[in-house]
Amino acid sequence: MSCGKVFGGREETMQSALKKRSKKTGMSPGSLIHIGDTYVEKPKVSIIRYGEDHFEEKEEIAAADFAGLHDGPGKVWMNIDGLQDVTLLENAGNAFGLHPLILEDILNTDQRPKIEDLAEYIYIVLRNFHNHENGTLYSEQVSIVLGKDFVLSFQEKESTLFAPVRERLRVGKGKIRKAGPDFLVHALVDCVVDNYFIVLEDMGERIERLENDLLKQTTPSELRSIHSLKRELIFFRKSLWPLRETLSSLQRSDSALIDEPNAIYFKDVFDHIIAIIDTVDTFRDMLSGMLDIYLSSVSIKLNEVMKVLTIIATIFMPLTFLAGVYGMNFKYMPELEWPWGYFGILALMLTVAVVMLIFFRRKKWI
Repeated sequence: MSCGKVFGGREETMQSALKKRSKKTGMSPGSLIHIGDTYVEKPKVSIIRYGEDHFEEKEEIAAADFAGLHDGPGKVWMNIDGLQDVTLLENAGNAFGLHPLILEDILNTDQRPKIEDLAEYIYIVLRNFHNHENGTLYSEQVSIVLGKDFVLSFQEKESTLFAPVRERLRVGKGKIRKAGPDFLVHALVDCVVDNYFIVLEDMGERIERLENDLLKQTTPSELRSIHSLKRELIFFRKSLWPLRETLSSLQRSDSALIDEPNAIYFKDVFDHIIAIIDTVDTFRDMLSGMLDIYLSSVSIKLNEVMKVLTIIATIFMPLTFLAGVYGMNFKYMPELEWPWGYFGILALMLTVAVVMLIFFRRKKWI
């Protein structure tokens, strides 16, 4: 993905995205070129036609079968996993009357969350986040088109993100079959937003572990982890704020494609986004506090080391003075002829050192 598909190598990924974007230089708007990563060898197309009393599901639909889908009975949900086949998406767009600029946005996978109301249909862009096994935060684009009697969804790779919605359609649970396509769009958007809570839960556990490690010891690895989590939260938050505006537009939309009784469901998802943004802000504050704790711990350790070195240097200052005095090569120094002079000076040095240690101890400097 452009703009940070894989967060761990974000800088390199953004450079790669710029190179891919350069393929469109000088081309007219609406030119269909896939910009993004390829996750599947062959795109997978699935069709669900449903109504209150019927349900039909088909897998592995060919592009030649797209033409009659829009004219069949009931409501249609077509999902495409994998966006690298430009011809396939172009055929799907032609079958459902999508504008070339919309198809261009679907193929360009670095879009920010947004909504475009084109009267005959509504185009919605979302970002789906999930954590890789190595803890890296991944992001992929999810595009949804809401029409009068159809819903189209486009994902960059095959996933189980919408599996709960498919299961609800199969068993006819709730009002999803009875309601219009706008309720299905709500269910799809809700799946994406609910997945954010899973990402936040994982981040919360990582922050808690990092906090416990930080209280035990401060090492450069903790500092790297703090900065990594802060960057991930910033990356995550950059998609949440546009999505907030998108959902706000959906719940306030006066489009004929969204029934007024179903607008409240989009408001519910909007409330979830507000809660997620608040949690992200809380995590950012926690990480900022942990960074302060880390820097304070390092400073305290440095101060402790400097205090010990200062005490040692202070103790040795009078001892060095005594050693320097009796190290002078004057011939008529009276103490040089004393039989016990050497041991006396050593005893004096030891006495001075002990007295200074006792003094520092009483002052609670050590």
